[in-house]
Amino acid sequence: MKWSSKITKVEPNHLVTRGYRQEDLIGNVPFSHVVYLLLKGEMPSKEHGKMIDAILTACIDHGVTPPTAMASRIVASGGVPLPTAVAAGILSIGDAHGGAIEKGAKYLQEGVFRAKNENKKIREIAKILVKESKEQRKRILGFGHRVHTSDPRTKKLFELSDQLGITSDHIFLSKVIEKELENQTGKKLPINVDGAIAAISSDMGFDWRLGKGFFLLGRVAGLTAHVYEEQTQEKPMRKMFTVECEYDGPKEKDL
Repeated sequence: MKWSSKITKVEPNHLVTRGYRQEDLIGNVPFSHVVYLLLKGEMPSKEHGKMIDAILTACIDHGVTPPTAMASRIVASGGVPLPTAVAAGILSIGDAHGGAIEKGAKYLQEGVFRAKNENKKIREIAKILVKESKEQRKRILGFGHRVHTSDPRTKKLFELSDQLGITSDHIFLSKVIEKELENQTGKKLPINVDGAIAAISSDMGFDWRLGKGFFLLGRVAGLTAHVYEEQTQEKPMRKMFTVECEYDGPKEKDL
């Protein structure tokens, strides 16, 4: 079977990734820019390069409580190799954890497309979207946070996006939705880091299907640190949690 790929050509003593020799990329192009190259097929502009670097940094870690860190540290305590424990954390990335970037970007991209298709202003479509979500009792992902009432990462990312001239319709839509959520529900649901990355990556022209990819690429760094810390500073199979479990199965019986 013959495969076809535009990513990397491998020949004896010769590697070419997206048209660039790997030895030329090494030491000359920042890792975050190479990530952009891999995903988009082209080198980032100065502005996009700085933004993708910020996006990946914003995903690196959020302490020991998220499923990714917990899974990695629990598996690491079993005495497995570092890659195995990091992989355990990666496997916990899903719609509830790390998935809001993907679904949020899809929602925003469809919203902007709908506004243009229906010849409506962004403010108009935001009111409609929030009204529809309220009527359907569906949560709009990327808003609200279980810890932060004002996510510091969101503020920084949006400030940087403004400075770099990246801010456009998707970011504007997310900010108007934030206001409409408060107006229509009476609740403050600020844009969280996932929502910010969803909006910014959309304004950068990224496909929404790469949403979990940004989270994964950034979080691997944090998970590696968690696993290393667990393996070098803690005892194997240490007691990590106090769990009360009440048995509610069948009553004890004789054979």
